[in-house]
Amino acid sequence: MHVSPYLNFNGRCEEAVTYYKTALGAEVEMLMRFSDAPQGGPHAIPEAAKSKIMHTSFKIGDTAVMASDGMCTEGGQTKFDGFHLSLNVPDVATAERLFAALAADGEVSQPLTETFFAPRFGMVVDKLGVGWMVVAAASPA
Repeated sequence: MHVSPYLNFNGRCEEAVTYYKTALGAEVEMLMRFSDAPQGGPHAIPEAAKSKIMHTSFKIGDTAVMASDGMCTEGGQTKFDGFHLSLNVPDVATAERLFAALAADGEVSQPLTETFFAPRFGMVVDKLGVGWMVVAAASPA
């Protein structure tokens, strides 16, 4: 069994994909727009939604993250409560770089600092409202 995160950006998925490519080095594996779906049937696609992303999968490091524009019903507002995505990185320099990228236009809830369990740990909510924990791997003893 494998659990994969699936994020609904409510009309801002293209922005999210572009942002994560720049901030985290994400690589798009697949992207399908609503206009790529068969037309007709019980779920007609509104004209305004045809250019929006129906489904995408992108990799951040070794992890696939899936996302969509969802139903695009709330004017681009996203709400990601109750969870964080954890970026587990190999070293302090990578932690500092990625934390800074996510914190730009975001909101830091726990500054990146040394802790008893990691040489660097911090928490940030990015500009799209997604919560992240950044953890640098502890040095081998």
